[in-house]
Amino acid sequence: MRRYLDRDRLALIAAVLAPLAVPAMLVPFRVSFSNTNSALILVVVVVAVAIIGNRVAGALAALSAAVWFTFFLTSPYDEFVIGKAADVTTAVLLLVVGLAVSQLAAHARRLKVVAITDARYLGQIHDTARLAQSGASANTVATQVREQLVDLLQLRGCRFEYGTLLGHPPRLESDGTIATGHARWNVERHGLPPQEIELRASGGEFCMDGSSSSPALEAFPPSRHVSSR
Repeated sequence: MRRYLDRDRLALIAAVLAPLAVPAMLVPFRVSFSNTNSALILVVVVVAVAIIGNRVAGALAALSAAVWFTFFLTSPYDEFVIGKAADVTTAVLLLVVGLAVSQLAAHARRLKVVAITDARYLGQIHDTARLAQSGASANTVATQVREQLVDLLQLRGCRFEYGTLLGHPPRLESDGTIATGHARWNVERHGLPPQEIELRASGGEFCMDGSSSSPALEAFPPSRHVSSR
């Protein structure tokens, strides 16, 4: 998660600087080089920023590209004024196309990340299924599942227990929601509950007691303790 945050920060910096640097480099050729071609180059810059960053970075890059296109490449030069109707059209199209394409690029990047993540989780399920079918002991299978849960939920620890937890702790359901009595806990807003969380599994019960040590998600702060079974 930290890697993606750093990548997004880099993309925001690029969204500001790249659309400024490219038109500045085209200044020596602005008389002979058509503004349409310059706009196409800037669209490529916007897409590149959106691919390495997110929707916000892509939108910022599109806006920045339109502004600096107007300043450097349209007459009167070096002013935020456009003197020709054709250049106005080009600038508007640059902004609109840049916004649209950047959002598509950011969405495609998001889908790729989701696909890679889902493939990794599916691989873990297959590994555990093969381990269980191989005749490994229950403790061996439980240890692997425990390690996977710690990695998936960014827990500090996890334990496997038979039986029933005392009291009525919040329960992590199969659909990813957390039930607390007759209500639902808002994980996106509050993170995991501070008390034990129960995660039931067929054929046994898991009980986790820990918290995220280095949270990949803000919903799992290091100070929160989690238990599940």
